[in-house]
Amino acid sequence: QVQLVESGGALVQAGNSLRLSCAASGLAFSMYQMGWFRQAPGKEREIVAAIGWTGNNVYYADSAKGRFTISRDNAKTTVTLQMNSLKPEDTAVYYCAGRRAYELAYVGADYNYWGQGTQVTVSS
Repeated sequence: QVQLVESGGALVQAGNSLRLSCAASGLAFSMYQMGWFRQAPGKEREIVAAIGWTGNNVYYADSAKGRFTISRDNAKTTVTLQMNSLKPEDTAVYYCAGRRAYELAYVGADYNYWGQGTQVTVSS
């Protein structure tokens, strides 16, 4: 079956960096559009970044632009989120998600598969 497993979450100080990884299995990964979402306590889930099949088509939420970078390795079936200059407001559970489609999607309901999430906590 399809599995998405995130890793890399941690407690870090503001200004530091983290690299989240999502390992995918059980799917034709190169034909899946992937995304990173996050959900902070008491807030709705929101998209952080999305990436197309080849990695050439990417999207970033305004909050992520200039600080985060999404990338994928189709040979290793992984998608990563490099997060730099972290802020306390980046504190959330981060989820990897996938959908078998070409075009990018920005809403969680459009994604078919989800990981279990990884906690990112940024202290001030």
